[in-house]
Amino acid sequence: MKTVLQRFLKDENGATVVEYALIVAVLSLTIIGGIGQVFNSITWLFSDNTSRLSNAFAP
Repeated sequence: MKTVLQRFLKDENGATVVEYALIVAVLSLTIIGGIGQVFNSITWLFSDNTSRLSNAFAP
């Protein structure tokens, strides 16, 4: 039983998985936040009636 516990304490595979999961979570939140900012900027760009870009696509 002692050897099984020592082997479990030395095993670092779980720590690696947790580290990768944290990296993926941070990157996902960054991407989602960036997409939100881009969406807000595009919405503002097209909502301005005096914008040349808005007038170019107007029917």
